[in-house]
Amino acid sequence: MATNITWHPGLTRHERFAARKQRGLTIWLTGLSASGKSTVATALEQHLLHLGLAAYRLDGDNVRFGLCRDLGFSEADRNENIRRVAEVAKLFADSAAVAITSFISPYRQDRKVARELHASATQGGGDDDPIPFVEVYVDVPIEVAEQRDPKGLYKKARAGEIKEFTGISAPYEAPESPEITIKTHESSVEECVAQIVKYLQDKNLLTVSQ
Repeated sequence: MATNITWHPGLTRHERFAARKQRGLTIWLTGLSASGKSTVATALEQHLLHLGLAAYRLDGDNVRFGLCRDLGFSEADRNENIRRVAEVAKLFADSAAVAITSFISPYRQDRKVARELHASATQGGGDDDPIPFVEVYVDVPIEVAEQRDPKGLYKKARAGEIKEFTGISAPYEAPESPEITIKTHESSVEECVAQIVKYLQDKNLLTVSQ
């Protein structure tokens, strides 16, 4: 752990949100591989951008090309992968953007850590409100996800070519009380996006600052 470091205060989150006329938050999509997380996240990002809001998607595969390229898929590496993503999402949200993450994030404890990072105020002990954290469970039966299998990962996992594969040789711990549950095998992408946006609007999370 780094030592001899000091938190340098700057603008408050309230000042940034007021200046940008937008409240930052994180929308955390979790679910099995091939559940539809990335597809819904991409459509949601596009929808929010068309509303004139700043939004950015952090994708499970994409971050492993850079931010998490040194990590594998052991439980310890998965934990660190989610911790890093949670920290980055918090920074995006703190800047008054909507951070949209689409990660399997199979362990409840890791998702709890991500939520708690957002629940805390500024790391320097500031007086800002918590950053909203909205967990979206993309609830799809493994049979459906395996039937889709666009990357052929389930087939490889069944053949023993991929170790520690979520749902096959590694666990997925479903959320116990997510803010939103969507079912991409029962609803279209557009309907899933509309469901998320309605929740955000109902909770006044997309209200423009005055």
